[in-house]
Amino acid sequence: MRFILISIIFIALVLGPQLWVWWVFRQYRQPRENWPGTGGELARHLLNRFGLQVVRVEPTPMGDHYNPETKLVGLLPQHYNGKSLTAAVIAAHEVGHALQDHDGYELLKDRTHLIKFAQKAEKVGSYLMLGMPILAGITRIPAVGLAVLMVAIGTMSVSAMVHLITLPVEWNASFRRALPILEEGGYLAPTDLEGARRILKAAALTYVASSLFSLVNMWRWLRLVRR
Repeated sequence: MRFILISIIFIALVLGPQLWVWWVFRQYRQPRENWPGTGGELARHLLNRFGLQVVRVEPTPMGDHYNPETKLVGLLPQHYNGKSLTAAVIAAHEVGHALQDHDGYELLKDRTHLIKFAQKAEKVGSYLMLGMPILAGITRIPAVGLAVLMVAIGTMSVSAMVHLITLPVEWNASFRRALPILEEGGYLAPTDLEGARRILKAAALTYVASSLFSLVNMWRWLRLVRR
């Protein structure tokens, strides 16, 4: 019964927020043909306005993101080419990350470094977890199995830290940068501001869910170690 309950919680944490984000984004994705530009054009305009001509804006199938190393705002094709509230808000959010980078926002730097470390840790951890069971079978040393669990926990703890740092970074880009720019610059009508807040909150929810998922998963592994 407990396993079923934990499984339901896991599924809810993974699928629930994703479905909510999809529903909110879809709700505000209706084309606005009377708008002066697409999401990609708005991103380019905002970057130029704040003196960030060096930052490129390109469509990408890899998801909406800002890469501080390549100075690239990447937008999904439907957001890059779309004239909708969702496209405009997502474009402004990614520009918010570019502004964080330009301003030397410390948490963005910390997240960038931690992501690099996490990628290396996951790669090393996967090799160790594949090799240690073989070593345990050869040597028949019980401590090797415990080492596998500790490696898994260490890898997941790094992942959890990435998610925990990501949330305030995303919140700052959304509600301290993107939304004030859209509101004070008159890019959105007052009637669209509530929809913009819903889009940004829905996007932030995915990071909350990822953080909870990582913590719950790590808790499960810690319980295995204590047994």
